[in-house]
Amino acid sequence: MVADKNQLPAQSGSVEIADFLEKVKQAPKQPTGGRGRLIFALDATASREPTWDRACHIQGEMFEATASLGGLEIQLVFYRGFAECKASRWMMTADELHRVMRQVYCVGGETQIERVLSHAIRETGKRRVNALVFVGDAMEEKVDRLCRLAGELGLLGVPIFVFHEGGDRNAAAAFKQMASLSHGAYLSFDLASAGRLRELLAAVAVYAAGGCRALAAYGEQKGGEVLQLTAQLKG
Repeated sequence: MVADKNQLPAQSGSVEIADFLEKVKQAPKQPTGGRGRLIFALDATASREPTWDRACHIQGEMFEATASLGGLEIQLVFYRGFAECKASRWMMTADELHRVMRQVYCVGGETQIERVLSHAIRETGKRRVNALVFVGDAMEEKVDRLCRLAGELGLLGVPIFVFHEGGDRNAAAAFKQMASLSHGAYLSFDLASAGRLRELLAAVAVYAAGGCRALAAYGEQKGGEVLQLTAQLKG
């Protein structure tokens, strides 16, 4: 039997998705009005090369979903190679983000999640950041250090939403702690889950732009599967 490419793998079934969205609901309250600001951080080391192009194509809905809420500003952050960790300018359209992402290629190297978290702390010190999305498959750093920085982001009101590709157990344990300490959420995915991953990224963007009420309204507007995923947020 051929697997449905739009279905999440067994480890991220409906219960896990419901738990993820419940954690979105419990994340720090976001101010309404104006553009939401979201840091979109990606592991661009060699192990993620097969899925990089897929990541380039699933981000547009984040902007579309927030248009009626005042829009969204996204900053792309990625690491790769030897001590290379870069941040883009803040962007306001899917075309801008896609153009920047298409210029990035994956290079072998160790993870630099600590630098991503430290950058997010500095950015929200300049101007409020509503959420940090991190997409990665590995963790090769000191967990205690990452947890301390994740806790700082939690105190600043910047939840981390981790989308974990693959089945690395050490990475999963660290990512779950990071998400919890920042009052964010964790979800695993693989290549087969691109459809729902796109919808969940859009849901996080809606949360960043308008909070939980906006997220519940987004589910009503989209209907179908998205409505099912966000139904527990009503009221």
